Amino acid sequence: MGIAERKEREKRRRRARIMNAAKKVFTDKGFGGATMEEIALEAELSPATLYLYFKNKNDLYASLNLKMLEFLVWRLEELRDQEGLDAEGRVRGLADALYDVYQNDPLILFNVFHLQSTHVLTELPPETLDEINGLSARALRIMAGIFQQGIDEGVFADRAAIALADTVWAVFTGLVLWEESKRLFDSGKDFLKPTLDLAIETIVQGIKKG
Repeated sequence: MGIAERKEREKRRRRARIMNAAKKVFTDKGFGGATMEEIALEAELSPATLYLYFKNKNDLYASLNLKMLEFLVWRLEELRDQEGLDAEGRVRGLADALYDVYQNDPLILFNVFHLQSTHVLTELPPETLDEINGLSARALRIMAGIFQQGIDEGVFADRAAIALADTVWAVFTGLVLWEESKRLFDSGKDFLKPTLDLAIETIVQGIKKG
């Protein structure tokens, strides 16, 4: 391995270390209460080193958001392209796909959903916001396409596919936030998957013809 390759690998490792520290501090302190200095301390790096990788807290938040969205798009594409599934099976598969996104990194997902309800998004650079919006729209289009397949095949009633995708995403977002609140009472149980399965099955039964 050459020097340049080793340096690049170290940069990626350090960037991941900073992001892991950021999501922990955001969770403990809240976005507004967290500082770059506290994130540096958690990452065991100097504040000056953090600013070599991220401009500010908003930049860190955007990176967490993009990481989650990239995995979401990849997982939905995998479901869309999976062979051997009929229209109903593909829609039911949304529960597994979304749960995989949650399990990939619950802390990132919770922080992203929580911070999306604040002013933070409006303070991001336009190009970063465009990237986030682009990935979000892509994920919704994939989900809408999964519903549209069933509509085109006559399995589902003729409903607006994008509205069905929006409904699934709204349910998922709400359930993730709900799951975290439930953990305050019982940290040993996972209520998300069975409830997500039930929600998706309810949607399937509600739009099936006949």
